[in-house]
Amino acid sequence: MQPFELVTVTTVPDAVKAQAASSTAQQGAPVRFIAGGTNLVDYMKLNVETPRQLVDINRLPLTSIEATPDGGLKIGALATNSDVAHNERVKRDYPVLSQALLAGASTQLRNMATTGGNLLQKTRCVYYRDTAFGCNKRQPGTGCSALGGHNRMLAILGTSEHCIATNPSDQNVALAALAAEIHVTGNKGDRSIPIGDFFLQPGKTPERETVLEPGDLITHVTLPAVPTGCRSLYLKLRDRASYEFALASAAILLKQSGGRIEFVRVALGGVGTVPWRSREAEQVLQGKPATPANFRAAAEAALRHSKPQSQNGFKVELAKRCLTHALTQATAQA
Repeated sequence: MQPFELVTVTTVPDAVKAQAASSTAQQGAPVRFIAGGTNLVDYMKLNVETPRQLVDINRLPLTSIEATPDGGLKIGALATNSDVAHNERVKRDYPVLSQALLAGASTQLRNMATTGGNLLQKTRCVYYRDTAFGCNKRQPGTGCSALGGHNRMLAILGTSEHCIATNPSDQNVALAALAAEIHVTGNKGDRSIPIGDFFLQPGKTPERETVLEPGDLITHVTLPAVPTGCRSLYLKLRDRASYEFALASAAILLKQSGGRIEFVRVALGGVGTVPWRSREAEQVLQGKPATPANFRAAAEAALRHSKPQSQNGFKVELAKRCLTHALTQATAQA
């Protein structure tokens, strides 16, 4: 781990100023916000992240979980994964989010990890984590070692010739299905970003993972109210029962009427370079009877454009079965 300076702030404007001022003073050297540190510190130990300065934001008033005037929910960026997962309003109205959070990491990590930090969680690609190998995401222009190497855990949707790293977060898959809005403040003021626009597929610039700009700070996330009678569910398939990243996962938000699917949102995890909202699957399901044949057709549509690599071709069928089973379970609840 490289030496670094720690700066503590107590207000959001001070956090933005500290990050901006530090960047200027260090002539563009990396400056990072730190809260729980469950991801950032890990990568600092590996020398993948080498910030000259950390801006500690733990004293900012961003921990609340509260209803919004329009019937939705506001979750502070510093609300811990444990607090969100066990919040009564979340469990009642957004169970898919609670289930996703409880499926991720360990209790100890969930007690420290935050909503904002989880949004920015880094890939677990072994080549990104190992500075001995080329990685375009870590160091642009050095190549993607995973393309011809160990890629069993990596993405099959949204990949490019420059990067096939998977987005590792369970939370973000649920937030994609819930159509979350990410609220950010920075040098250019406040703005709200739909989660579908927040993450960037690798393309030719895999080093840029989100639309955040230097100095931007996530302050909170808002979830719209779900339609009355909606059911939601998160299903995660992995190599072992706990403390493991998804090989494939599915977040479902669904409402039935008269045996037909009246409303549906589908998001996939473990298979995409970003939390993968599948509008193709939603189009297949919308207005259709809730039948195994239609569920399988939706799964086929969701994975139609997958591009498996040498070791992860099994994910195509696994993801299809994951989605089919998640839809079966969600409709059975109703």
